[in-house]
This record gives sequence, C-alpha cells and structure tokens, in this order.
Amino acid sequence: MKLALTYNVKIEAAENAATAGISANAAKYIDRNLAENYPERIDDTYAEWDSMETIDAIRQAFELNNHSVELIEANENAYNKLKDYKPEIVFNVAEGFNGASRESQIPSMLEMLNIPFTGSDSITIGICHDKSRSKEILTYYNIPNAKFFITDKTMRNGSELRYPKFVKPLHEGSSKGIYNSSVARNLKELNSEIERIKSSYNQPALVEDFISGKEFTVAMLGNGDNLRVLPIVEINLDTVPDDFNKIYSYEVKWFFDTRENQLDIFKCPADVDKKIYSEIEKVCKDTFRALRLKDWARIDIRLDENNVPNVIEINPLPGILPDPADNSCYPKAARHAGMDYNAIINAVLNEALKRYSLT
Repeated sequence: MKLALTYNVKIEAAENAATAGISANAAKYIDRNLAENYPERIDDTYAEWDSMETIDAIRQAFELNNHSVELIEANENAYNKLKDYKPEIVFNVAEGFNGASRESQIPSMLEMLNIPFTGSDSITIGICHDKSRSKEILTYYNIPNAKFFITDKTMRNGSELRYPKFVKPLHEGSSKGIYNSSVARNLKELNSEIERIKSSYNQPALVEDFISGKEFTVAMLGNGDNLRVLPIVEINLDTVPDDFNKIYSYEVKWFFDTRENQLDIFKCPADVDKKIYSEIEKVCKDTFRALRLKDWARIDIRLDENNVPNVIEINPLPGILPDPADNSCYPKAARHAGMDYNAIINAVLNEALKRYSLT
C-alpha cells in the first residue's frame, strides 16, 4: 500500500538546550522559595514533537509489512506534497506548529484533499487540544473530571477557592507547562502559575481542583463495538523525588525518568481491585465515544477521594517511543497485550483501513 507518514521532528538544538537547562534550574522547582515570582521556564517548545528515532521506527514498521512509505514533514510545504504524492492513506502523528488548533492542521489538509488518515478528525483533535472544551463535553455526558475555570488574569481574592489547585496551559500536551510548581496551595502560588503560563505560552491557564488519588494511563485501540482497552498502566508517583509534588510533571517525565536512569514508575497491568479496574475501562470507553475519537488514543485517569476515576487528559495522538527503556506508555500497554512495536503501529493502521472500508 502507498502510505505517507506525516510528522514533526524535534529540533536537536532545542533538545540539547532543554537538557542543559534542567541541571541549572531544577533546584528552583524543588523549592518555591528560591523562585519568588516564577522560575525561568525550561525550553519545552518541541516537547510534543517526535525524535527521528521514532519516525524511523514507524516507517520501518510499515516497510516490514511491505508498504511503501513517504515521509512528509508537517510544515508549510505539506499540503502540496500530499496533493502530489496522492497516498492511499496517511499515518498521522503530526502535532503541528502555531495556534491552539495546530494538531488539526494535517487532518484538515487531508480532509480537504479527501485522503484517508489514521486517528481522529480535525474537529475532535481540535476539541481535545482545548482542554476546557473537552471537559465541557465530558461534563455534559456525566463523565467524571475535575471542576475547573480558565483565566489569563491574576486574582485579587481567592478566599472562596478550595486548595490545592492544579494549574496548566489550556492548549498544550506532553506535559508542556506542567511543572512541580503547578500544584498551587494558596492565592500567591496560584497567581504565580497564572502569570507563568501567560508569559511563557501566551495562553490562558486551566485551573482545576487537584485530584490527589492514584494515577493511571489507558491505551485505547479500535472503533465502535470493537473498541479495546489495552492493559491499564498505573503510575507509581511514590518514585517521584521526595521534594517534588506527586504529579507526572515535565521534570519527572523528561528528566528524572530517562533511558539511562529509569524510575520504577509504571506498573502494567495496574494493581487495583477488579471493580476499580472495570470502572476505569468504562470511563475511558465513554470518553472515547463522547469525544468521537477514532482508531486510538491514550486517556489519563486519577482517582478522587471516593475512588471514582476522573479524566485528567485526553491524548488523540499518543506518544509512541520505540525503545522500551524510554517508558512510553502506549507501547508499554501494547507489549503487555502481546504486541511488539511493529504490531501496534500496524494495528492502528488496520483500524483506520477498516473504518474507511479499505480492507
């Protein structure tokens, strides 16, 4: 089959700068008193984009199944390249660049060109990238998620608020903008985070009630009645350094849990009783259907004080790092379901092919 792979690749210079930045700035995140206003942020501009190692691994997975693969970078030249190449289907992992709807850029081009592609359509991806809009839909369908508000202005009086609050950018993924300081325990800390997000990302902050229970991430595969929940991954936040909040922050995800120095942070399948496990599966299936996701996704869950699973993130373009040492959650769940990397990549493709009646 004639395939195209649409992607964005990390800029190595930015990766190196970020890696260097953590050693100089990590202490600021450990002790908020060292950062009276807010810390100089780590350069996480390209956190959502893939490495060339991942792009090559996806390409090789298709070539091993005798598909012809064209790599098309998701930049200003992508539309004409797609138009000229005329692939039978596109495997899309492009995160896009510029604007709140950037993840919808490639799906919108493909819809205009009437080219089939893997994953959710431009509307669903755009909604998922606006965390408040996706939460509004979940709330309409009575799917548990934290109470929230959005703001780009600091607050003069927060006495009516219940703390702690969890503060993150409205339009980011891959833990961008989610640092140790994101847990605010008073008005001063809350305003500091609102200012940081406005200054660093030029967007409003999403301010949620902080849910402090166990955390899980759930890989989804399929469509309709054939939607599958792969083995649930539990995130063991007890392995987070003692001086850090128990959240899966940018520092933890990209600097403390590394290929060279893995944290024992994931347990798969999750070690919870059958009732909670089933409730997590149901919440994730309900979320997948309510948001009209397609083919695959990864949904992050936290238990509240009553052990009710709450949706905390929806990832219609889940990370798929190929090296098991990288602790990438979707491939980890797939491996526990009996699929190696090549199998899971082709399984996602096959779900899209079935959806378009191309098999």
